[in-house]
Amino acid sequence: MTSFFLVFFVFILLLLPTGAVPQSALDLKGNRTRRDVSCSASLEYLHGNICCLNCPAGTHVKSHCTSAGEKGECVECDYGTYTEHANGLNQCFMCTRCRSDQEIVRLCIHTQDTKCQCKSGRFCAPDQACEVCKKCSRCEKDEVIVRNCTSTTNTECKKIQPKSVFSSGNAAVIVPLVFAGVITVMMIILFLRKKRCRAPDSQRNLPDGVKAGQYTTVICPTEERKNGDTRRPSHSNWQLEDEQFPKLVPLNGEESLRKCFEYFEEVEVDYHKRFFRQLGITDNVIKSKEHLLYEDKIHELLNIWMEKEGREASLNDLLKALLNLNQRRTAETVREKAIHNHHYICEC
Repeated sequence: MTSFFLVFFVFILLLLPTGAVPQSALDLKGNRTRRDVSCSASLEYLHGNICCLNCPAGTHVKSHCTSAGEKGECVECDYGTYTEHANGLNQCFMCTRCRSDQEIVRLCIHTQDTKCQCKSGRFCAPDQACEVCKKCSRCEKDEVIVRNCTSTTNTECKKIQPKSVFSSGNAAVIVPLVFAGVITVMMIILFLRKKRCRAPDSQRNLPDGVKAGQYTTVICPTEERKNGDTRRPSHSNWQLEDEQFPKLVPLNGEESLRKCFEYFEEVEVDYHKRFFRQLGITDNVIKSKEHLLYEDKIHELLNIWMEKEGREASLNDLLKALLNLNQRRTAETVREKAIHNHHYICEC
């Protein structure tokens, strides 16, 4: 009998290393539990093989739980960090910092991030990547504002519809007035055609070396040339669709050119790189100023161009670069402001 039990015991020992003896149901169940752990995403997070309760918004996990269904140690986010939702994070998120062309709408606190928006006079469409706030558009003289510019929408304008002045009730009064006005305008035009354009008496304001009568001012009417054609006056209504720009002469040398830099803020964002490439500025130099506000970037790059050109720097070259880019309207605006503000005069 003793020999039988001894043989049976040896047989059991031989079977154990091969795994022939089945594991207990408890062990099988335990392995399945570790493999199939599923936590509630809104309430728990998985740590190892157990589900720990989330830390509340505004905090993060310092140490994890040791038993399922319990909460570990949670600590409040440090200054300048936040978490907006319950979480199992080891650290909080860094608060967003508004750019120089933005203003803070809402400060960052432990449970919410900073909220930024474009500064007044600028906008950024929410459906586009907002790398820089664009300058709000201005309505033209023949347009009215439909909707003001906001931080997320540009100004909306529409053309002014001309009102009909000829109605059956007042035609008898208006027609004679219109006729008299036409006659008056024709007389003024005939008078201006006969009048020679002469420089003003205050010739002392002209630049050194400029002779009296060589240049006209912006208030000059149409001037007759020797070859019979005419020069149009330099004022805001001067349209030059088929003519070359007249040469501009500075009244105060280099200072006149620098005072005109602000007028080039009118150059559209989409054209400013091509504009400076026309002036011989390299892409690396242009890219080095990308961190600046749009107006500051324009001034910095124009100063670099002016230092590169030296005494040869001329407003006429800047206007020519705009014309080469088919930006005649912007070029005309710059020229008009330069003349109107008495920085330059037109050469007759």
